[in-house]
Amino acid sequence: MLDVSYYQKTDEIIAMHTREERSLIPIIQDIQEEYRYLPPELLTYVAKQIGITEAKAYSVASFYENFSFEPKGKYVIKVCDGTACHVRKSIPILEALYKELGLNEHKHTSDDMLFTVETVSCLGACGLAPAITVNDEVHPKMSPEKVIKLLEELRGEENEN
Repeated sequence: MLDVSYYQKTDEIIAMHTREERSLIPIIQDIQEEYRYLPPELLTYVAKQIGITEAKAYSVASFYENFSFEPKGKYVIKVCDGTACHVRKSIPILEALYKELGLNEHKHTSDDMLFTVETVSCLGACGLAPAITVNDEVHPKMSPEKVIKLLEELRGEENEN
């Protein structure tokens, strides 16, 4: 059960758009940007508010890969496994992240909600392979050792705040 503030924020987001089916994607993009995921309860709420069926809203949201119904960590790490990164050993980087964060191919977000690890087909940074992004910031020529050091830096930033 979501706090009432989630619905109030969603009402603000809906007010920035028209209450029509064509506004569904921009509305749910804004919700996901706000919360780093798309709470299913809010998708149902949006469907009712703009006059479409819940099934229609879910079919649209589940069709696009960029929508996530699961909460994500503060730092979303994307590990490229495209051809250039793969041949330059991106899998050991992914394995190091999994081991360090207690994750696996079915569990993507750390228990402390700091880190979410995802694999992607291509980051468009093939000349920098193997590459990862942290909240869309590219980190080039990574290695398992470099990624562990990066995690330590990010955790250090958290401890400073």
